[in-house]
Amino acid sequence: MAPVSPRLAMLGAAPGTRDGVASVVDAYHAHGLFARWPIDYLATYGDGGVRHNAMLLLRALRRFIALLVRERGLVAHLHATPERGLWRDALFAALAQAFRRPFILHLHGSAFRSAHEESGMPARFWTRLLFEQAACVVVPCEALRTWARGVTRNAQIAVVPPPVAPAQPSPHARRPNVVLFLGRLEPAKGVFDLLEAVSALRPAVADVRLVCAGDGERAAVARRAEQLGIADAVKFTGWVGPSGKRALLENAAVFALPSYDEGLPMSLLEAMAAGVPVVVSPVGGVPDVVADGASGLLAAPGDIATLQRQLRKLLIDRELGARIGAAGRESVRVRCAPQRSLAMLGALYGELGLAAFATAPAHKPAL
Repeated sequence: MAPVSPRLAMLGAAPGTRDGVASVVDAYHAHGLFARWPIDYLATYGDGGVRHNAMLLLRALRRFIALLVRERGLVAHLHATPERGLWRDALFAALAQAFRRPFILHLHGSAFRSAHEESGMPARFWTRLLFEQAACVVVPCEALRTWARGVTRNAQIAVVPPPVAPAQPSPHARRPNVVLFLGRLEPAKGVFDLLEAVSALRPAVADVRLVCAGDGERAAVARRAEQLGIADAVKFTGWVGPSGKRALLENAAVFALPSYDEGLPMSLLEAMAAGVPVVVSPVGGVPDVVADGASGLLAAPGDIATLQRQLRKLLIDRELGARIGAAGRESVRVRCAPQRSLAMLGALYGELGLAAFATAPAHKPAL
């Protein structure tokens, strides 16, 4: 009997979860990662309550232990977010270490830095140990690689941008004066600053509208819009899935994300890939893909006057918006091309002894 090829256990968000991990994993599926590599996907959390998440975690633990026992060459790929904390991933990492199996720790989001700085010495030691035990720590941008190297120099850190394919943009000149915000409705994302900027913009662009797509502090955002006298110009869609997101991007004249901290947000990359000109803050991995005045316009966090001025430029000068949108689309194509991102992951898998399928399997792996 021929030896069984090693497999990979990927652990992260359940399908449909409203976070960045689910978006990235969905992109991996769409662009063929799961058809190319022998991957078993284990959902460790989702959008449900405590009971639902406890059930997911227990089920994932049982399946992971069974894989560790059965697959002698198993490799684990752990997706981690700062909102969920690293404790769940540390549990699976400890199991992998107990069975002498390598694991990849894949960080998503930017709040790891602030969480690490605010934690005590025991938590910092634990994070450093987790990084050093990992076969590789994967991050989406250079800013997070710099931070991870500050945690420890004794870890392999790799930058792997999320896979995003350019979309066919709709004619920019025909789009209504809609500013689109895709993200969690909270102060850290700059949504309250965006309300101020839109309010200041109305005398110059009377028909400007702001569409807020995402969960979070909707009531507080609505109250502030009412106080500013722009409630009639602000629309809330709640969280939207892939098809809803595409529809919003097709009708947006500008995408705005004036965050105070970021990694490399999928919403920004998807907007740029759709040819929508962007106004964003130069934080985290944003400068990796946005060059001010070329592939996007920048405004420092909290600089409402500059944010308003940059939005005004793109809404009034549609030719400028079209040029910036096209340049942004090209920037994402070059940096985040799916074949590039998946090849980088594939190289890591190959180094850990995994072998890609010679041909794609006839069935999709169950989630």
